[in-house]
Amino acid sequence: MNTVQLCPCGQRQQQQRLQYEVCCQPYHLGNLPQTPEQLMRSRYSAFVLKLHDYLIATHHKTYLNGLTAAILDKDNHTQWLALNVNNSSINGDTGSVEFHAWYNENGLDAIHEISQFVHEDGRWYYTTGEQLPPCYPKRNDACFCHSGKKFKQCCLNLN
Repeated sequence: MNTVQLCPCGQRQQQQRLQYEVCCQPYHLGNLPQTPEQLMRSRYSAFVLKLHDYLIATHHKTYLNGLTAAILDKDNHTQWLALNVNNSSINGDTGSVEFHAWYNENGLDAIHEISQFVHEDGRWYYTTGEQLPPCYPKRNDACFCHSGKKFKQCCLNLN
């Protein structure tokens, strides 16, 4: 039986979530993301799938600050729920992506970040991120996980 795996990044095309094999998997297998948003999405999927070597390879070496795949391997208890990209832009060889990465770790929370990227030697790298307070949906808003349910009937119950 062949099961379809939807991509953890939540990327959609014509209102349908893309399959992992056509979305982020090609990047994880060596294809180069062409935009900061593609890199951000593939990095989120790598966090979900615990592809820590990919995270290190796509993090600019100047900004690693001692981070290694082994360190990331120790911290793998996070239950990732969804990625919502709020905004992305490119200005020459730099780019930024604002996103919410929703997770459950003893309750619902999110990483709300404006990530910075640099294009160097023909590829994009993550450099730094500015952390912002999460913007939670209102009770009657659509849930961030794209379930089609209202927030109050879905992920709000994780708290």
